[in-house]
Amino acid sequence: MPRAITIILYLLLFAILFARPVVSIAESSYIEYNTTQRIIPGKINVHLVPHSHDDVGWLKTVDQYYFGGNNSIRGACVQNVLDSVISALLEDKSRKFIYVEMAFFQRWWRQQSNAKKIKVKELVNSGQLEFINGAMCMHDEATAHYIDLIDQTTLGHKYIKDEFGQTPRVGWQIDPFGHSAVQAYLLGAELGFDSLFFARIDYQDRAKRLKEKTLEVVWQGSKSLGSSSQIFTGIFPRHYDPPDGFTFEINDVSPPIQDDIFLFDYNVQERVNDFVAAAMAQANVTRTSHIMWTMGTDFRYQYANSWFRQMDKFIHYVNQDGRVNALYSTPSIYTDAKYAANEQWPLKTDDFFPYADKPNAYWTGYFTSRPAFKGYVRVLSAYYLAARQLEFFKGRSSSRPNTDALADALAIAQHHDAVSGTQRQHVAADYALRLSIGYMEAEKLVSSALASLTKSRSSTEQENSVTSFLQCPLLNISFCPPSEAALSDGKSLVVVIYNSLGWKREETIRIPVSTSRVIVKDSEGREIESQLLPLSNSVSHIRSHYVKAYLGKTPREMVKYWVAFSVSVPPLGFSTYVVGAAKETGPSSTISTVRTYGGSNNTTFEVGQGNLKLLYSADEGKLTRYVNSRNLVTAFAEQSYGYYSGNDGTDKDPQASGAYVFRPNRTFSIKSESQTRLTVLRGPLLDEVHQQMNSWISQVTRVYKGKEHAEVEFNIGPIPVDDGIGKEITTQIKTTMKTNSTFYTDSNGRDFIKRIRDFRKDWDLQVNQPVAGNYYPINLGIYLQDDSKELSVLVDRSVGGSSLVDGQIELMLHRRLIHDDIRGVGEVLNETVCVPEGCEGLTIRGKFYLRIDHIGEGAKWRRTVGQEIYSPLLLAFSEQDGDDWMSSHVPTFSGIDPSYSLPDNVAIITLQILMSCFAGYLIKDRGGQRLFCDGKCRTEKTVS
Repeated sequence: MPRAITIILYLLLFAILFARPVVSIAESSYIEYNTTQRIIPGKINVHLVPHSHDDVGWLKTVDQYYFGGNNSIRGACVQNVLDSVISALLEDKSRKFIYVEMAFFQRWWRQQSNAKKIKVKELVNSGQLEFINGAMCMHDEATAHYIDLIDQTTLGHKYIKDEFGQTPRVGWQIDPFGHSAVQAYLLGAELGFDSLFFARIDYQDRAKRLKEKTLEVVWQGSKSLGSSSQIFTGIFPRHYDPPDGFTFEINDVSPPIQDDIFLFDYNVQERVNDFVAAAMAQANVTRTSHIMWTMGTDFRYQYANSWFRQMDKFIHYVNQDGRVNALYSTPSIYTDAKYAANEQWPLKTDDFFPYADKPNAYWTGYFTSRPAFKGYVRVLSAYYLAARQLEFFKGRSSSRPNTDALADALAIAQHHDAVSGTQRQHVAADYALRLSIGYMEAEKLVSSALASLTKSRSSTEQENSVTSFLQCPLLNISFCPPSEAALSDGKSLVVVIYNSLGWKREETIRIPVSTSRVIVKDSEGREIESQLLPLSNSVSHIRSHYVKAYLGKTPREMVKYWVAFSVSVPPLGFSTYVVGAAKETGPSSTISTVRTYGGSNNTTFEVGQGNLKLLYSADEGKLTRYVNSRNLVTAFAEQSYGYYSGNDGTDKDPQASGAYVFRPNRTFSIKSESQTRLTVLRGPLLDEVHQQMNSWISQVTRVYKGKEHAEVEFNIGPIPVDDGIGKEITTQIKTTMKTNSTFYTDSNGRDFIKRIRDFRKDWDLQVNQPVAGNYYPINLGIYLQDDSKELSVLVDRSVGGSSLVDGQIELMLHRRLIHDDIRGVGEVLNETVCVPEGCEGLTIRGKFYLRIDHIGEGAKWRRTVGQEIYSPLLLAFSEQDGDDWMSSHVPTFSGIDPSYSLPDNVAIITLQILMSCFAGYLIKDRGGQRLFCDGKCRTEKTVS
């Protein structure tokens, strides 16, 4: 190349590189960025909201996420996030940050010096650091019960109030996989929040809202509560991260602003243009002149200056440019600006379920994922409710035992990757371990409280004599050492039964015993009717295998029977019963008659000792009819099992069925591998029908004499996957009702919401998945109705369910899959249980309850029995020598006048002593109406 041309090219390059405004050397070495917060009317105001979404367990355990352990899975350390953010906020008073998960913040706060705490409190008081949501975790909205949501939110809010004197104003549920009506009104409007924000809604719904500028709405979560249940709700245009090109963690690829004129790659105007373009694009789908950018995502700000340095520059240069206005903000500031705009907002009702992010990706599998863990959370939730009441009646001690550890463990378990069942296996084990530790301490508290409450004030025993009570957390698999002990040498088993509900309960309970010669007496010493039911082979196997898996030992006693007897327990109180050995010539429990039906002789038989009768076909081996002689309801009814083969993602769409996503491939009916035989146990208190569907599904249907519903207890597993096919197990309850594609499911155990098959109220649904797209979360129950009847089914834990055919209810009870659904967890949902001899797939033992009523008469049953399912009677056992228990102990107790029960529409949710005054006591009916509130907080007791 000629030398003259080369010189010219170099000169041109020099001119391009240094074509910059003339700036002094002092300015190029230090620039003081103007980040003063201000809203400018008439301009697009871009509210930059710095945040880090910190999962309280998911791929790593909660503690690993906090201190940065197990980083081979993910480099995440919340301790670094908080350290770094606080330092960055102290550098510039214009900067802001929001924090959500109090489970992490508590851990960090405990480790800070008093001097650091003073500085952080100043940040909170000035609004630089704002607590948003404020619960212990960002809870799931599909699989959590409303009582658990209240408890974990209360725990976090009380902590914030005690430490900082602040009350969160805004809900921030940015990551849960769909959103419930209960979240809108109970955990939103009624909580006192001004607004609620989240990211995940159905992809079809989002497309329509983007087009119509309806991403921000007024959401009315409750039809009955009307406008008082409304809350301003914002849905993010894409996800909860910033627009493309504006993420600034150290290893992120977004171009930073380079504003030093003496360095290459100066790009201020280019990046300002990018910012303005992204702001205008979002403004085009948003009402008013205010838009929010969520500046952060999962576990960001581990080096906070990498974010704040860039946001400082963007605010400075964008505002110099003047086309839009950028400012540090929070959701509270943004909400105030939206209110001030005086805009008319669209009204949203019902909920945001189910959620799909792609045509074949409905996140409805997690409604059932990890059913054993879901059941464990539900059982301990009820236990925590009862334990707090007993702690209240006994009086809280400043020393242990108490319910605090269980409260913390349950709070963390409500996280949207915990009770949802979408965590990795080692994280699920960590959650379960925390719950177990919490239970063991609460168990000591319960035993101590019952010992105190049963102690007779007039007893002549020594003052330091304390009754020892034992409990049976594995009673569901018929393992209960205190009840299995030999009843000999004049010893009897004392059973104290506590009722945590506000009304008297009359129920039949069952406990395992090792002898057939037993007698049961009430607190007056009167013999009461009891019934012995032999243990089935399937139950005996589960008992042996799972006791060995959980406790590392084989049960010593050989249990042969359940003994069933009716109990009457006062509200918020207990009753005492004694189980003893019967004399050879005296009265004894009635042993159930046993008869097996089968063959092809067209035999029909009936079970039920009271008003409810179930009719079965012996040759078909199934239920055929439901008859209630009291209300004259007669209906055809069948129940069966089936499964969906999980899609493996090898077709045109690589979407597989996994922990989150339900994508069925084919449907299979489960038929007996041989001629179905039904074993029927009959007795004075209840009848049972035992069915073995195949080698890995069995069930027992119970009809109690004093009840008008059927109880179905099922055993499912180990689900076979040797054929290389994952399976999702369902049960169907079929009737001939004409239900017009309509059914009803609950919202977090409270309100029921109308569902219509293949229909969405907010947009014209394009049906891509006719099964998964019609599944909804069920925490309490599901029901159908036609012109004359209604069929109700209640559950004992969260499950997914639907009505895919008129007159039929379907529940998914268990899942075992062999492919990951590519939603981040990176692990297949294949739960196993191990003993020294080897591992096998998890077996689930659970219950559901069904009833058919005249139309309009099922609501009371669903509400009352649903509360009783959530709060089962608590059993505690002690040993009696001789016959002096009733004379030396208090046999019955009630926290309220035993002759009084709360009205049917009122439930006591919380009775608890708080060590500091927080909110007084609050009583609500089960519809959510506030009945009484002591806002002055004159007492330390809290009732809700």
